[in-house]
Amino acid sequence: MHSSLVSKIDKAHRYASEPERIELGQISATFHGSHDDYRVALESGVWTCSCHTASAQTLGGVCSHIMALQQVLDPVLLQSDKYWAERDRPV
Repeated sequence: MHSSLVSKIDKAHRYASEPERIELGQISATFHGSHDDYRVALESGVWTCSCHTASAQTLGGVCSHIMALQQVLDPVLLQSDKYWAERDRPV
């Protein structure tokens, strides 16, 4: 393997082990839920989901799809883009 490529792979591994280097500004994902597929997005600090729970605003616009994605992306989300405080985070 070319030494330049090896160097880039090593650097990528180091970066991947330091998620604090990354801050997501916006993201869009398809979440395959139990009943349907949903579009979950973070844009300009606002989370949205195409599911009924989020669109009905019954829980303040949050739903299980948004919360699950936040847990997956936790290391790279800004604190202001998280719905729950550290003390409320599931173990």
